[in-house]
Amino acid sequence: MRHFAFFASAAVLAFAASVTPAAAEEGMWTYDNFPIARANESLGTHIDQGFLDRLRLSSVKFGGCSAGLISGEGLIMTNNHCVATCVANLSTPQLQYAETGFLPKSREEELKCQGATAEILTDISDVTERINKAAHGLEGQAFTRARESEAGRIELEACGTDKTIRCQVVSLYRGGQFKLYKFRKYDDVRLAWAPEDRAATFGGDLDNFSFPRFAIDAAFIRVYEDGKPAQTPTHFTWNADKPTEGEPVFLSGNPGSTQRLLTQAQLMTIRDVVLPMDQLIASELRGRLIRYSEEGDEQAFIAMDPIVGVENTYKRGVGRMRALTDADFMDRLAGQETVFRRSVAESEVLSAQVGDPWANLAAVQSDARELYAPMALLEGGTGMGTTSVAGGSNLFGYAKTLVRGAQERAKPSAERLAEYSDSRLSGVEARLFAERPTYPELEQIRLEWWLSKTREWLTVDSPYMAALLGKESPEGLSARLVAGSKLADPAVRRALWEGGLAAIQASDDPMIQYALRIDADSRAVRTDWENKVDGPTSKASEQLSAARFAVYGDTVYPDATGTLRLTYGKVEGSDVPGQRFGAFTTFAGLWDRATGAEPFVLTPGLQAARDRIDPNTVMNMAVSTDTIGGSSGSPVLNAKGEIIGANFDSTVLSQRNAYGYDIRTNRSVIVTTQAVTTALRDVYGLDHLLVELGVK
Repeated sequence: MRHFAFFASAAVLAFAASVTPAAAEEGMWTYDNFPIARANESLGTHIDQGFLDRLRLSSVKFGGCSAGLISGEGLIMTNNHCVATCVANLSTPQLQYAETGFLPKSREEELKCQGATAEILTDISDVTERINKAAHGLEGQAFTRARESEAGRIELEACGTDKTIRCQVVSLYRGGQFKLYKFRKYDDVRLAWAPEDRAATFGGDLDNFSFPRFAIDAAFIRVYEDGKPAQTPTHFTWNADKPTEGEPVFLSGNPGSTQRLLTQAQLMTIRDVVLPMDQLIASELRGRLIRYSEEGDEQAFIAMDPIVGVENTYKRGVGRMRALTDADFMDRLAGQETVFRRSVAESEVLSAQVGDPWANLAAVQSDARELYAPMALLEGGTGMGTTSVAGGSNLFGYAKTLVRGAQERAKPSAERLAEYSDSRLSGVEARLFAERPTYPELEQIRLEWWLSKTREWLTVDSPYMAALLGKESPEGLSARLVAGSKLADPAVRRALWEGGLAAIQASDDPMIQYALRIDADSRAVRTDWENKVDGPTSKASEQLSAARFAVYGDTVYPDATGTLRLTYGKVEGSDVPGQRFGAFTTFAGLWDRATGAEPFVLTPGLQAARDRIDPNTVMNMAVSTDTIGGSSGSPVLNAKGEIIGANFDSTVLSQRNAYGYDIRTNRSVIVTTQAVTTALRDVYGLDHLLVELGVK
């Protein structure tokens, strides 16, 4: 990293420090820069580096979720909604584990989650100097690609071909730092327990992103090595006691993405362009999926998980739109930017070194606004919104991976798209070859929706329409592609992957041919985006980070990047307009809330166990930790490092967390270990798991 001297005046910095650097309990901190002293002062705790090391080595990244090791034999707790895809893949219309729960009576009955991986962060090292040197003096796409190529080389040097280790170069502070993260990787992940979906999502969409909650949103997985449970001597100790209001807590997880370091100009693009498009088209997908789910029991089973996913995305967007249209909230962010800019301007030397990154980023926004729709709809990966190419169609996703993979692997690793560099191919193959069910009707709904929305947003006269639709309709084209494709068969996918570019070009699979047909246009959109938006944004963000380090040093934390972070807070309720509640909910509250009408229906198991359960047992609790999407499943620890719960939600007012933390409104929603213990013992009779957890 290029370090700049501390140029700004003491008076300016004293004023700035009172506004911009993180306040108490704020921050998704990296483990190599956690403010131990400040946390201890705020919470009255006595944690040390050993405490942090134990937390890091017990924390798990599980797909797009978080999790925590809870035994010495590879047992891990996460959320039920984090294993929903695994549950759906293991189920059939005749045996639906989402309805019955997955309740193995022994380890021998635990079933593999195809394509799933679990990872533990073992090492962090700084590679900023290498990345910066590789891209020095370059502009646009060349700047972006040089960084990506160097990252690939670093990852390959550090991990080689060892499939038990994964290396990832992580960009922090939006290009101000680059760290090499090394993970212990497990690719044999088995489901060890999951409750019924209705027990985990009690209250449905009505209760989602709210509190009080009454959900057993927890599940257990287990990592295996050489066909046996992995030995994991470092793990969290299970604490089944009732939590205490006001007690300090630490939350260790992998928050997905925040945008707190964006400038006002960048935030306006998200408010005016990104969120409106994402929300409008997501609401239509939700409607199409709901309509399909009403056609019968089998359709309801197929659509259940996708509906939950799109509802979460939509509701999260609602909260973020409210934040960006909240005058007081935005004034606070604008004030912080003003103080920061003033601090830089008061130093002629610093101003000369970093230039005016705010103006540079503002200049990019006209291109970002124009190119967001085609980039999001045709290529994806904007880093700004949530719109997915092909509506998340599995078949099209396979086809695009096969086509791009064949084209890119024909080049030297350093010249490929970053996602196909040698260091990342094992992950691509794991996802591509995993055995997962494919439902043709669902595939057609997703493709049809995507094609119709793309035509609508880009317009009929867009030059992209010739390749995207030709003379066909969205309905006819999607039906033809899905009906003729054989890519649902993992053996077919493997043969095409191993056959390389020749096999791809010779394939008569209509989905492969379609992916080939539109590939040139989607690549052109990506090139345009990298030259006009991504490259200039990355360069200006690097300048902005240099200024931030010069002014504030390491007293600020980086935006979330889907990698391991530690945050802290207290068990507490909320008392602000629109969000007034206590810290806890209990089983007594669940009994009161259960009306017998959807979505407030008790599962048969809960109903049968009612007399066995202490009604004062705490089900869920609210804590003031700093979280965002991706924090789902994050272990919640007390000051001793014992696990007392897992994060599974936050309130709708907390969705502004994407842009800034507000201790008054930010509340994470936690399922307690006391509730999980009660469920395992009194509802599901899984005593072997309780013995493993050390529960007497």
